[in-house]
Amino acid sequence: MFRVRVLEALKSCGVVAVVRGTTKEIGVKISESCINGSVKAIEVTYTNKFANEIIRELSEKYSKDADVVIGAGTVLDAETARMAILAGAQYIVSPSFNKDTATLCNRYNIPYIPGVMTINEIVTAYESGVDVIKLFPGNAFGQGYISSVKAPLPYANIMVTGGVNLENIDKWVKAGAAIVGIGGELNKLGEAGKFDEIELICKQYIEKFNKARGI
Repeated sequence: MFRVRVLEALKSCGVVAVVRGTTKEIGVKISESCINGSVKAIEVTYTNKFANEIIRELSEKYSKDADVVIGAGTVLDAETARMAILAGAQYIVSPSFNKDTATLCNRYNIPYIPGVMTINEIVTAYESGVDVIKLFPGNAFGQGYISSVKAPLPYANIMVTGGVNLENIDKWVKAGAAIVGIGGELNKLGEAGKFDEIELICKQYIEKFNKARGI
C-alpha cells in the first residue's frame, strides 16, 4: 500500500524537483520553496554530502502531508539506497539500472526509478519490479523517443529528466511523459538565495504541466 501511495503521489504531482545544493541549509530551503510552490515531489541527490540529513529533516517535517513525497537521487548502489531509505526516503532514483538496488527497494517496498536508454534495459528494469523508468538525459533523445518506446511498450511509465524547461514541458507531457524532473534553474536560484523566485517558477511548472495534461 505504501509503494502504491507514493507512486500515485508522484504521478499526481507530475513534476519532481531535483535538489542538489552545496550545503544542508540550501538543500532544505530549495526543497521547502519547491513544496510551497506546489512541486511536492522532491528528489534530494547524493551529489550533496548532506543528502542523508536533508532527507531526514524533510521527511520529519512533512510526515503528515500525504501529498509531499521525499526521495533520493543519484543513488549508484544498494548501500546508498539503504542509507537513504533509513533516513526516510520514500523512493529511489538512479542514473542507471542496478539489479542489487532494485532487489533492495523491492525488499523495503520502495519505488525504484532507474535511468534507462534501450528497450532491452527498459524490459530488464520492469522484469526486476520497477514501476517507473527514467529517460536521462532527456535532451539527448527528444520527445519522439517516448513515442518510440511506447510503441512496443505502451504501459511504460516514463519520467524525463535533463533538458525539461518551461518552454518545452508541455511537449514532453503531450509526448507521453508521466513525470518530469526539473532542477537546473532551481538550484542556481537557491545558491543565489532567491528562494521566492523558486516558489514562483514551481507554480508555473505545475500550471503548465496540468494544462498539458488536460487538468
